[in-house]
Amino acid sequence: MLLVRELRTGGKLPVTTMLCPRQAPKHDLKALYRQRWQAELDLRCIKTTLGMETLSCRTPEMAMKELRVYLIAYNLVRGLMLRAALHAEIAPRSLSFKHTVQLWLAWRGTHRRMISNEVELLALVAQRRVGRRPGRTEPRAVKRRPKAYRLMTQPRAAAREQVRRYGHPQWVK
Repeated sequence: MLLVRELRTGGKLPVTTMLCPRQAPKHDLKALYRQRWQAELDLRCIKTTLGMETLSCRTPEMAMKELRVYLIAYNLVRGLMLRAALHAEIAPRSLSFKHTVQLWLAWRGTHRRMISNEVELLALVAQRRVGRRPGRTEPRAVKRRPKAYRLMTQPRAAAREQVRRYGHPQWVK
């Protein structure tokens, strides 16, 4: 048997195993819930903005390497955001992760010789701020639907040859 404590706070009903209200007051648990939300936003940045929704490798060792590369990239972007926030004297969490990634990619692609002028890049990163969103919730749903194509289960050359010979398969709805 597991004992839990339910709390009503801000229209939500968090459940915890921290049973003693003196050791874990309601306002502390509410602050923990907000920190958990920040962690979920960070994971979303890694998965969606950096493109790690599906790993492309096949072995567990390569999956770990790919995961490490994504985490390194995430930390590099967050480091750039921190430097921009310090330069502009604002909170790092107020800056847009996606905007920073897009700026870095554009900067890297078009300003290769001007990369020593980091101050301009930091000022551009600090321009785009996210709004204050206390208590924000998001639906747990997938907006985009998967494509209605079959998975490719043979080499591409063989699949092309099959389409050349027999045409595209008819879809049954």
